Amino acid sequence: MKRLLLTSALPYANGHIHIGHLVEYTQTDIFARYWRMTGRRCIYLCADDTHGTAIMIRARQEGRSEADVVADMSAAHQRDFAAFQIRFDHYGSTNSPANRALCEEIWASLRERGMVTTKEVTQLFDPQEGMFLADRFVKGTCPKCAAPDQYGDSCDRCGSTYAATDLVEPRSALTGARPEVRSAQHLMVAIEPERPFLATWTQGEGRMPREIANYLAGYFLSEPLRDWDVSRPAPYFGFEIPDAPGNYWYVWFDAPIGYMAASKEWCDASGEAFDGWWRSEETEIVHVIGKDIVYFHTLFWPAMLRAARFSLPSRVQVHGFLTVNGEKMSKSKGTFVLASTYLKHLDPAYLRYYYASKLGPKVDDIDLNLDELVNKVNAELVNKVVNLASRSSRFVAQTGLSASYPDDGGLFAAAAAEGDAIGAAYAAFDFARASRLIIALADRANEYVDRMQPWALAKQPDRKAEVQAVCTVALNLFRQIVIYLAPVLPKLADDVGRLLGCPMDRWELAKTPLVGTPVAAYEHLMKRVDPGAVEKMIAESRPADAAEAPGAAAEGAGAASPAAGGGAAVEDDGAALAKEPLAPECTIDDFGKIDLRVARIVAAEHVPEAKKLLKLTVSLGGEARRTVFAGIKAYYKPEDLIGRLVIVCANLAPRKMKFGLSEGMVLAAGDETVHLLSPDSGAKPGMRVH
Repeated sequence: MKRLLLTSALPYANGHIHIGHLVEYTQTDIFARYWRMTGRRCIYLCADDTHGTAIMIRARQEGRSEADVVADMSAAHQRDFAAFQIRFDHYGSTNSPANRALCEEIWASLRERGMVTTKEVTQLFDPQEGMFLADRFVKGTCPKCAAPDQYGDSCDRCGSTYAATDLVEPRSALTGARPEVRSAQHLMVAIEPERPFLATWTQGEGRMPREIANYLAGYFLSEPLRDWDVSRPAPYFGFEIPDAPGNYWYVWFDAPIGYMAASKEWCDASGEAFDGWWRSEETEIVHVIGKDIVYFHTLFWPAMLRAARFSLPSRVQVHGFLTVNGEKMSKSKGTFVLASTYLKHLDPAYLRYYYASKLGPKVDDIDLNLDELVNKVNAELVNKVVNLASRSSRFVAQTGLSASYPDDGGLFAAAAAEGDAIGAAYAAFDFARASRLIIALADRANEYVDRMQPWALAKQPDRKAEVQAVCTVALNLFRQIVIYLAPVLPKLADDVGRLLGCPMDRWELAKTPLVGTPVAAYEHLMKRVDPGAVEKMIAESRPADAAEAPGAAAEGAGAASPAAGGGAAVEDDGAALAKEPLAPECTIDDFGKIDLRVARIVAAEHVPEAKKLLKLTVSLGGEARRTVFAGIKAYYKPEDLIGRLVIVCANLAPRKMKFGLSEGMVLAAGDETVHLLSPDSGAKPGMRVH
């Protein structure tokens, strides 16, 4: 069988991983783990997508270099992925020497084939920032419905799309300046000559989900393909194009090449030949992506690879979007959940299993219904799977398993035969079918245990051998089920391996029963999902100001946690005011003495000698920095605070502490807990709070 090179889309380095991202990485990780268990050689590669205007702007706002921004985010991304048991063979960055070298190689091939042209492109230009503005950095009045404060590509109110130059009274979202209309030479890649090839390649059997192939054929490939704009003028964070000084490759040019760069770095570290993975008929390349980036991966990317004589992907697996409780993820409802927030409250195994039970080979959206998450995990994983071990292992803790496998009426043999169908489902990205087949095996195993009742047999001293035989059967059926679940639940498989003293890492192990071996003392393998923990996760994910917005209290209560049986109540009963009554009256002159400013946290760290303090470095814009010691250590992790906007008292007299000089105060609310105050979106460091 061909070796497998597997990738997920590269997460952008301008934000943290959230539960929507995790659909894709969980899907790819399950696929990789299954093939590794079969003995197939498989490497799973990923990297951070680091270039572009957004990263450059963020670095400016935080007063840091782009390299520092992307390095911090890479560490955070990898930490979240590892916590969700997503195992990469290598995790790189598009801002790497390997990626630059491959970009130059592919660019030279495009030039050689005459695919590069130039074109005059008209865009809006911010005279204060001295840069052309992407659509997301322009706001104005919709030219169709006159809705104010709309972005430069589409209107949220009427749904119209338009050019940024069509906006009425446009302004830069960066500086507020009125942008100018300017033109610049852009480099384009002509892919229309590749249309006959692409029309054939995209329709290849198994190349991608059929609905995607049909969409491409009917929507893009039925007419001439437009040239692809692959450059951006300075200033831009990215790689400067060698033969076009002052121009940089657009982020979508170098992002997919990041797959290859990660491969090159892995090959160099492992002593492998790069061409053996990217120019070899013995390697199968599979990309897993979301449906929003199909265009780049199925038209531009194969055209680039073909031009440079690299192998093309065998399959592009496409998944849909994630909704939560039937709606788009919402910050106000607390359903826009960061991976790090989820991990504070719930076991990652719950989400891995839920996603697996929903993921099929088609491009269907997935709904994370929180009621169903609780019920599915508790009913299937805990009650049907884990309870098989808890109901039987303790009866053989002294004797171990029987020396030979007892007669079970064909249950083990039937489950061993079912492994082929389960494996085929994994191989086809039909994890939902694999999950159904596995739980059906758990149902049969539980029927056997219910019928044989080892707990009742154990009360009869003359039936010890029968107890051992029944438990040997039950634990072998349990072991089969967990082997089949191992791609989804690797930690559970490891824990069961310790319980039964056996390997759990090869698919073929499910075909042979385990006999004559000791059984360790039973320890809990998985806790039931606590609906209260789900409720707390949602509450923490909801912005602190959500309850203050008109209508937000009712909205939040309805969506906080259906699993909890009623949702989270909003604390507006006056208890907080009673605990801390209003301070004595002050005048407007008194208030005017306090200078409150918006600030961005650019660094945060523990103070080892202090039980309550975190050391924060905040930016008030430009070079203005302050060090603040804040008593929030019990409520916030330093890594979760980086980049966050807060309100600080900027003219508070500095206070000398044994840990250093504190030059201000971060504002927070709360009594038993602490909630940092944050400004609304659009606020910038240095703005005064009036």
